[in-house]
Amino acid sequence: MSKKIKYQDEPIEAKIIEDFLPSPEQLAFREEGVKVTIALSKKSVKFFKAEAAKHHTQYQRMIRNLIDSYVDAYDKTSAVSNSAATEQE
Repeated sequence: MSKKIKYQDEPIEAKIIEDFLPSPEQLAFREEGVKVTIALSKKSVKFFKAEAAKHHTQYQRMIRNLIDSYVDAYDKTSAVSNSAATEQE
């Protein structure tokens, strides 16, 4: 058994700190989604399902995040290419 805690009647020192946690609205934010139908290989689905199980998440979310990462990377590359083309003109 664990030891019993002995409480003493001592003054409590409290310090008020600024609220730094995000609001519930910020936590609940989700990007607007568009439903699509896509046929993936069995190998890809099996991989994402296994990885999702390891990380306790949904495999669809992992696929969506992968695609979003690709888009983010492409947009950065595209923006650099477009600015370089504009400078050459």
